[in-house]
Amino acid sequence: MNDPQSAHWDTVYRTKSADSVSWYQPSPDASLAAIARTGVGSSAAVIDIGGGASLLVDRLLEEGFTDVSVLDTAAPALDIVRHRIGAAAAKVDFIVADITHWMPQRRYALWHDRAVFHFLTSDDDRAAYRRALDAWLAPGGFLILATFAADGPEKCSGLPVRRHDPAALATAVGQGFETIDTWRDDHLTPGGSIQPFTWGLFRKR
Repeated sequence: MNDPQSAHWDTVYRTKSADSVSWYQPSPDASLAAIARTGVGSSAAVIDIGGGASLLVDRLLEEGFTDVSVLDTAAPALDIVRHRIGAAAAKVDFIVADITHWMPQRRYALWHDRAVFHFLTSDDDRAAYRRALDAWLAPGGFLILATFAADGPEKCSGLPVRRHDPAALATAVGQGFETIDTWRDDHLTPGGSIQPFTWGLFRKR
């Protein structure tokens, strides 16, 4: 992939350690708690959009999930995960793709996105994301979506973001989804800063 966004994230993961970037979490507790609330079984098809080098895939495998996919535009990030989890990488579908141009061959029961959607600052990119979401999340499937809150940072990794309060996040998802809950969570960066996030749990109608 040669687009500027892909090149940007490739550079980030080639020049910085995975535990030094601002979005790093030593344990993805907020994501795991949200996934537990869905009640999906361990055989459910789960995809982590923009998973990068997150430890979420490690924890899902530890909890017995058997159908896990991780999508990211940065191949170096996914290489970090493959190296970290070793032989267990054979159990994961690693996808190098831009979510706004992605054409999978299957549907998923749970779609998790912590901090990709807020990088989509143009109407066209958000519309493309929603098309992918509508097409590839199964009816009755769950969406977990987290973006910077309305009072969160205006940029991340040097790129502009689009912030959301709970109402704006629900509107962005669209009428094809039932809002189960929205909440606020403060992320502590490795540098000691607080980044407020808006989280939403939705179900496809």
